[in-house]
Amino acid sequence: MSKTTGKTAVVVLAAGRGTRMNSDKAKVLHEVLGRPMVDYVVSSASEIAGDDVVVVVGHQAEAVRASLADRRAVFALQEKQLGTGHAVMCARDFIGAATRHVVILCGDVPLVKSETLRCLVEAHEIAGRAVTVLAVHFDEPTGYGRMVTAEDGRLLRIVEEKDASGKEKAIKVVNSGIYCVDAGFLFSALDKVKSDNAQGEYYLTDIVEIAVQEGAGAGVVTGGSGREVTGVNTVNDLETVRQMLE
Repeated sequence: MSKTTGKTAVVVLAAGRGTRMNSDKAKVLHEVLGRPMVDYVVSSASEIAGDDVVVVVGHQAEAVRASLADRRAVFALQEKQLGTGHAVMCARDFIGAATRHVVILCGDVPLVKSETLRCLVEAHEIAGRAVTVLAVHFDEPTGYGRMVTAEDGRLLRIVEEKDASGKEKAIKVVNSGIYCVDAGFLFSALDKVKSDNAQGEYYLTDIVEIAVQEGAGAGVVTGGSGREVTGVNTVNDLETVRQMLE
């Protein structure tokens, strides 16, 4: 089994079905200007991690692998889609001992730039904390996880919209779904994540609260743009991203 060898590795989450696309095709295989959207993500990931890119596949796994045949990546299989935390756990065996930081991306965010990812890693290293989350400010944050902070600005947790209170839904600083996490902390924290939430899934976002509870440190980098972290969940989203790239 091939393992990552560099200081920074990237895990790309590309296992989902994408039911809101109203298509039998895996969501990440939908094309933007002739390229599967996951190809854009893996391209940016490779620019900061070289060969140390792990793509987590599930729905139509072989087709997703085939779409990335020309990319430098290894593939981890998520047989059952039990949430983002579970997806990252599926990549565990591919992360080598030399890897210090793991950047986590979703395969349906094709506009993310390698420069933004590089800045995230640098900020994470400078801060010396266990978890750093890329956040974006949206005037209309509906649909995104909210960044819950203390009065002094420290990150306390990320709450998914379905689990958020009315006060939390008013927060306009949102989770981009992009993280940089110390490798050792990442997998020890995921072992502690539970599925007692509205979706019955293992949320990757729960590692933030674990980092806070254990005093390991969690923080936010507000960077990039709302445009960069636009996720594709519907055919309309796909068209929006296409227009942005033209």
